[in-house]
Amino acid sequence: MAISIFDLFKIGIGPSSSHTVGPMRAAATFAQALREQGLLEEVSRVEVRLYGSLSATGVGHATDRACLLGLMGEWPDQIDPQRIEPLISQLQDSQVLLLDGRHAVPFDCRRDLLLLDESLPYHPNAMTLEASSATGSLLQQTYYSVGGGFIVEAAQLGSAGNSAEQVQLPYDFDSAAQLLALCKQHQLRVSELMMANELAWRCEAEVRSGLLKLWAAMRECVDNGLRNEGILPGGLKVKRRAAKLHRSLQELGKPNVIGSTLSAMEWVNLFALAVNEENAAGGRMVTAPTNGAAGIIPAVLHYYMKFNPDACDNDVVDFLLSAAAVGILCKKNASISGAEVGCQGEVGSACSMAAAGLAEVLGATPMQLENAAEIALEHNLGLTCDPVGGLVQVPCIERNAIAAVKAINAVQMALRGDGEHFISLDRVIRTMRDTGADMHANYKETSRGGLAVAFVEC
Repeated sequence: MAISIFDLFKIGIGPSSSHTVGPMRAAATFAQALREQGLLEEVSRVEVRLYGSLSATGVGHATDRACLLGLMGEWPDQIDPQRIEPLISQLQDSQVLLLDGRHAVPFDCRRDLLLLDESLPYHPNAMTLEASSATGSLLQQTYYSVGGGFIVEAAQLGSAGNSAEQVQLPYDFDSAAQLLALCKQHQLRVSELMMANELAWRCEAEVRSGLLKLWAAMRECVDNGLRNEGILPGGLKVKRRAAKLHRSLQELGKPNVIGSTLSAMEWVNLFALAVNEENAAGGRMVTAPTNGAAGIIPAVLHYYMKFNPDACDNDVVDFLLSAAAVGILCKKNASISGAEVGCQGEVGSACSMAAAGLAEVLGATPMQLENAAEIALEHNLGLTCDPVGGLVQVPCIERNAIAAVKAINAVQMALRGDGEHFISLDRVIRTMRDTGADMHANYKETSRGGLAVAFVEC
């Protein structure tokens, strides 16, 4: 399957790509299908059934609200986050759902939105939507939210897929070994190879403008995180820290007294915290490649842009292209879904992607880039997904800051070598896949194990 960089990086809303962005896209797709099939005006009832991980942590991840918004015809990359609360409040007060934004249907959340204990076989994040008329069912679809905002319809399983998946890439690769071989054979940097592949979908000007639009959304998310204060929603009463930390860093007349390295680390921490606090508050951000790990790549890219006086837009493009190469490998050969392989698939993949992007703009060879990505991912293996209260807050917010610094350190280590190393990135990705398969379901986004149960509310 051909994966574009714009499949991995998508503008959306928080707090979760697999539990918020994916379900919202699925519900909006369902509403769109009703309209396109001429069934919309016949609908008198809609039922939403959430399974597995979507059910277990659905409320904490705003899955219920995302489904309702999608059924209203709202899309995660287009909706103004400020409109969300009024839309949900209006539905709850009136118990009327404006399906596809135009057809009124009675909707009682207690009756029509079901959180079920059972799981469906293909993926832990499953949901079924059914629209009925007075005479019976009109349309029923099951969707799987497979991480990073990707959705798969049950009807597509086992099929050849859509036309986008059949795009022929000039430098297609399914492994890091193939990627390195193609770079060597054609004398290409990783970013150059990725750009050539993106041209199979759109012209270079569109690729560049699209990537700079993503970068603008990342910067806006950081800016919002540096400005907004207060308590994050959800009941844990977690205080936002980024704004206060930002003020303290601005008040420093000179770098950290111990040295500029620690000062830079504080800025990296700040950028990651800002993004993930915005995500936890339901703000607009970029899946990179998921919401739960959305702060890592922006933090590392901000670090480079802030501390390199020669940084420019071309560096942003090369950074994101190279990061996407590793994200594609993780998605193809393992998973970027916390519900499927634990947080190693989210934070681990994002850390590895950030390392690849930074290595590229610092002049790494393809072998050094692969080494940096391998180091970053290797030291996230086994990382569980155990959000306290089912919220993308503890330990998720701090975990992004730690992983961002880890990505930078991985690049520093790789650039000191020649690219030769003991364990390949391909082996580490396979290990992540196998570790995820062996991991107990309690440690994969269900909030039934790990820190999620170690926390005792007073």
